[in-house]
Amino acid sequence: MDQFFSLWQRIQHAQLLDVADSISWTLIDDGCYLAKSAYEFQFKTRLPQPHLEQVWKICAEPKVREGESSYAKNSRRPAIVISETRPVIEKAVKEVHTALLPQTMVVADLGCSSGPNALIFVSNVINAIANHCTKLGQDDYMEIQFFLNDLPGNDFNQLFRSLEQFKGSAAMDRKGNTLPPYYVSGLPNSYYIRLFPRQSVHLFHSSYCLHWRSQVPEGLEGKREVYLNEENMYITKNTSPLVVKLFQEQFRKDFSLFLRLRHEELVFGGQMVLTFLGRKNEDVYSGDLNHLFGLLSESLQTLVVKGLVEKEKLSSFNLPPYGPSVGEVTTSVKESGVFDMPHIKQFEQNWDPYDDSEGEGVLDSASSSVNGAKCIRSVMESLVTSHFGETVLDALFEEFTRRVAEHLEKEKTKFNVIVLTLKKI
Repeated sequence: MDQFFSLWQRIQHAQLLDVADSISWTLIDDGCYLAKSAYEFQFKTRLPQPHLEQVWKICAEPKVREGESSYAKNSRRPAIVISETRPVIEKAVKEVHTALLPQTMVVADLGCSSGPNALIFVSNVINAIANHCTKLGQDDYMEIQFFLNDLPGNDFNQLFRSLEQFKGSAAMDRKGNTLPPYYVSGLPNSYYIRLFPRQSVHLFHSSYCLHWRSQVPEGLEGKREVYLNEENMYITKNTSPLVVKLFQEQFRKDFSLFLRLRHEELVFGGQMVLTFLGRKNEDVYSGDLNHLFGLLSESLQTLVVKGLVEKEKLSSFNLPPYGPSVGEVTTSVKESGVFDMPHIKQFEQNWDPYDDSEGEGVLDSASSSVNGAKCIRSVMESLVTSHFGETVLDALFEEFTRRVAEHLEKEKTKFNVIVLTLKKI
């Protein structure tokens, strides 16, 4: 009641004008809302943390949307990757279990998905431990604590709704055999800051995430008098060596930080299994991501010609991923001096997540271009919307689909995926 009268005293002399209300976002000078500013404000108002300046600045929420372009409906490729790397994960789980014999194994999935993919990983770990204990004749299972980590924009509600159904299906898969006790918690934050107490985690896993950097390379972000990577959003054949160096330096800086943070959090003898997009050879101009984002840049250039996008908007748009070579990854791990790398390999995936063929030809370029474009849109839609606005989305990805089809008619380009195991020393 006191609050009611206090409010009444403040507004009783206010006069309403016959003018439509206007809303201004005060965190930005031009008054227009951007998700980026909301995220920056969120983290600025938190208690200070080490490495806070490295918090992921992409500020996209690709895993929350629903519909044909949603991540949940276009996540078959990451699911295939988890299946492809299952033997590597099982080997790491068994080695950690055998060497450390923890009463409770702490497992963290960094950059988890909001759909079933995160629970596929959880299932793989549970089954690996159950099978290993059965072979050893151990009836007293250790407990497993899972932490599923992603940015705060991830749909954790959907994830935990799926968890209830998962519990029933996991028990059925074991056909009545006892499962190890397990517990699942969400951890919303960027993996470019400390997430856990020192020496508290036994196994880290990250799939299809670490090709995303913490931010656009320094020197390319925001509006400028001169745009160093004009009309390109990534590295293309006409990208200057200076811009290439900026992308490479951002990779080295972020990956070194990631390794240092995880080393502090891992127990001695703990392991990491990391899977992310890379490139086949050392030529930085020839990566598969170069082709893909090059086609997206060309699509945006077409919208500029049509008057749907301002040229300066395109010039100021750069992406934060980088697909490293095996050599670059190996060098960064060696320079860290805190991990052994017992395993690293590459494998390829078709652009079309529904094309499981291994040949060099594309059976249906039109269908494959639609499937591939939907997958890219599910990841890129929020980034494009925050910079260019929502109105350009359909026109952009229609043009992009057309260009992908033309490209696939000439050659079957594939993603190159790097998977490695790291052991703390």
